[in-house]
Amino acid sequence: PAGGVSLRLCIMPVALEGMNKPVIDRIIQVDHVGEYGANRIYVGQVAVLGRSSVGPVIQQIWNQEKDHLKKFSELMVAYRVRPTLLLPFWNIAGFVLGAGSALLGKKGAMACTVAVEESISDHYNSQIQTLMEEDPEKYKELLQIIKQFWDDERQHHDIGLEHDAEAAPAYRVLKTAIQLGYKAAIFLSE
Repeated sequence: PAGGVSLRLCIMPVALEGMNKPVIDRIIQVDHVGEYGANRIYVGQVAVLGRSSVGPVIQQIWNQEKDHLKKFSELMVAYRVRPTLLLPFWNIAGFVLGAGSALLGKKGAMACTVAVEESISDHYNSQIQTLMEEDPEKYKELLQIIKQFWDDERQHHDIGLEHDAEAAPAYRVLKTAIQLGYKAAIFLSE
C-alpha cells in the first residue's frame, strides 16, 4: 500500500460480443498451458544448471516466460476461460523435461529450448493467422500480445542455437521427441 491506499490489480472482463468465443477459449487456454509448461521446463533447467555458465541465459529466458504466463493468466480471467484440468500433469512433465534435458548438460538444455521455442513459435504463428482471418480489428489486443510473444519465442530459439543446441548428443532425435511431446500436450490441452 502506498500512503495507506491499496494498489490491487483489477482485471476487467472483456466484452465478448461478436467474438468467436470457442476460438478465443481454445487459444487462451492452450497458450496458458504452453507458457505454464515452458515455465516448468525452465524451473527444471535452472535447478540443474542455475549455477553454471549458462545459468544466467536460462534465467533470462525464464524471466520472459514468467511474464508470458502472467499475461495469459490475466487473459484467462478477462476472457472468462477455464484452465485445463491437466495443469498438475504439465507441472510435473515440464519440470522433468527441463531437468532431464539439463542433465545432458548445457547443449542438452539448449536443444530442449530450441525444440520447445520452435514449436511454440509455430503454434503462435498459426493462431495469428486464425485471428487475422476472423477479424484483425476485433482481436487487435490479443493479436498484439501473441505477436510480441512470438517475437520473444523466436529470440529464445535463436539463443538456444547460439549456445550450441545443435551440438547436443542425438540433437535431431531429441528435438523430434520433444516436439512430438509438445504436439501431444497441445492436442490433449485443447
